[in-house]
Amino acid sequence: MNFPWLTEKPLAQLLAVLDRDGEEARVVGGAVRNALLGLPHGDIDIATTALPAEVMRRAEAAGFKAVPTGFEHGTITVVIAGRPFEVTTLREDVETFGRHATVKFGRDWKRDAERRDFTMNGLSLSADGEVHDTVGGVADLNARRVRFIGDAATRIAEDYLRILRFFRFHAYYGEGHPDAEGLHAAIAARAGLEQLSRERVRMELMKLLLAPHGVGALAVMAEAGLLGALIGGVPYLASFSNTAKVEVAAGLAPDSTRRLGALAVWIAEDAERLWRRLRLSNAEHERLAAVDGWWRVSPAMSEAAARELIYRVGPEYFTERVLLAWVRSDAKANDAQWCALATLPQRWNAPVFPIKAADFIARGVEKGPLLGAALERAEKAWVAAGFPLERRALNDIANEAIGG
Repeated sequence: MNFPWLTEKPLAQLLAVLDRDGEEARVVGGAVRNALLGLPHGDIDIATTALPAEVMRRAEAAGFKAVPTGFEHGTITVVIAGRPFEVTTLREDVETFGRHATVKFGRDWKRDAERRDFTMNGLSLSADGEVHDTVGGVADLNARRVRFIGDAATRIAEDYLRILRFFRFHAYYGEGHPDAEGLHAAIAARAGLEQLSRERVRMELMKLLLAPHGVGALAVMAEAGLLGALIGGVPYLASFSNTAKVEVAAGLAPDSTRRLGALAVWIAEDAERLWRRLRLSNAEHERLAAVDGWWRVSPAMSEAAARELIYRVGPEYFTERVLLAWVRSDAKANDAQWCALATLPQRWNAPVFPIKAADFIARGVEKGPLLGAALERAEKAWVAAGFPLERRALNDIANEAIGG
């Protein structure tokens, strides 16, 4: 198999500097996996037998920028023509304490590969295009099987986040039912998820929600009792499954927050719970909270009512409510009426309320509660009238508001 990106100048330059004079360097991890699957290689990581100080010396001698981003762990970031590459010295575990492993630098490629989580991530690629596989990763890739390196239970105990990574990787790269040993180990170790920081859980879950086969992975997690524990409530798999379909129908990019809402938000309290449980950002929390009231939305509502909702909640939150109501209805993903409702903000922009406090003060209304009440009545009448912008109509609305 050919890997034309190996000859691209920045990468080829770096490999040429590191892969000589008694030291060896290879591309490792996700870039190799993706390339073998015919996917974009993404970020490129490099492993080398050279010690961190030697990596820095060679990189700087070649005129590259070398940043000791994780020097004590053997990682140097080398920047060439504005493009960063993480270069890590080969390692082997001495002992592990969850995420915190005691490691020593080494020169054994097989032992370095065995530190990784899944066989498909334990592959390496030489500058000449030779794929090195000491863990059975190529066979698992061909079978679309996500399998732990060595004993699954042991690998999970090293970092319980690997339970979630197991399902995420299966959702992206696997086919069929998850690997039996891995699934058994994940279920047996599920209590370990409580030891993880909420931020790490959130990051992994949000990635999983965007996976092309996320529905199947989430269904297995739900059956195993893992998903409900993660989100602290009932998962709504059917509406989650429908969300990807209606995103395409509405011309929207996949969105992890929207999909989390479809999976786990039915009432307002659900959004609050997820905010606390997953340490969501304020923006994510606001989006989830804003879908409350989704059950009142449908194509049966008048366009005037739809426009008023756009004005009240904004175009983004309007669309989110419509999409959630759509995926929880009996309508198909290609339903023309639902699609027209969801895309209404693309055809109509809510104007800004044009009547200001100064308009009432000029009419003799004093500042205070009476002014606020007049503004409120005027805005309500303006919306009911269909958002007119003509001066005569606005004057009539203002005058009537004062009379009220």
